[in-house]
Amino acid sequence: MIRVFGGGIVWAGLGLCVALPYLSLFAVSFATSDGATLDWTFTLASYARALQDPVVWQVLATTVAMCLAVAAIATGLALPVAVFIAHCDPGRRALWLILVAAPLLLSYVLKIYAFRAILGGKGVLNAALLGLGVITSPLQWFVFSLPAVLLVQTVLFIPFAVFPILIALDRIPASLREAASDLSARPARIFRSIILPLARPGIVSAFAFTFLMALGDFLTPQMVGGPNGFTFSRMIYSQFGLAFNWPFGAVLGLMLAGVAGVILALAFWLGQVRGARAR
Repeated sequence: MIRVFGGGIVWAGLGLCVALPYLSLFAVSFATSDGATLDWTFTLASYARALQDPVVWQVLATTVAMCLAVAAIATGLALPVAVFIAHCDPGRRALWLILVAAPLLLSYVLKIYAFRAILGGKGVLNAALLGLGVITSPLQWFVFSLPAVLLVQTVLFIPFAVFPILIALDRIPASLREAASDLSARPARIFRSIILPLARPGIVSAFAFTFLMALGDFLTPQMVGGPNGFTFSRMIYSQFGLAFNWPFGAVLGLMLAGVAGVILALAFWLGQVRGARAR
């Protein structure tokens, strides 16, 4: 009974920590802003502005599409890496896990600056292409564009996609692969018919995780996207940090939270239903 009561307190505390920021956004969204002060007179003006402004919906659609691409590419690249690590012997497995996790130990800002040094007009990539004679002048679209944001986010989030897939692969009994091999199934057939369906919950988790990280990331678009890489998270940041229009920023934040909630619900459903069918 004590354990159940203690667990209830922990879950209630976690739920409160998650709910309070959204409740505060919800409350602020009905206020109005007068410079740096808030007028708490109830109004739906911020909601009306968000619903009627085509720029808001255009930026939201562009951001969601880009984040879906980031999640799909990162998950697709993480899958073979996770499969490779899962089949390594313990010694090599530990080494590969360290190599995959090592970028996570570096400063996020430092990694973004490293990408700017590689992709910039005077960066390593342009210098190499100029030296090889592929181009005659530096290409500027490597940075300060949405493709640059997509590239940098994909590379940064691949380690976060590897580990959920690897955990799912580790839960697959080796006896299933051995039985399929004894029945003369080829490796490709084993992967397609056994490994992939049973690892699907981990793949779905990796996709959802990387999508949500890309969706909420405003630092990478800010430092790599420039004026041509404007995303919805940057729009929210500008309302809170530059325009001081907190009510409108709160509405935008709730819209972004709604998109994240839909993706989480779909991921949960796919992980449960598809995983149950695979079992």
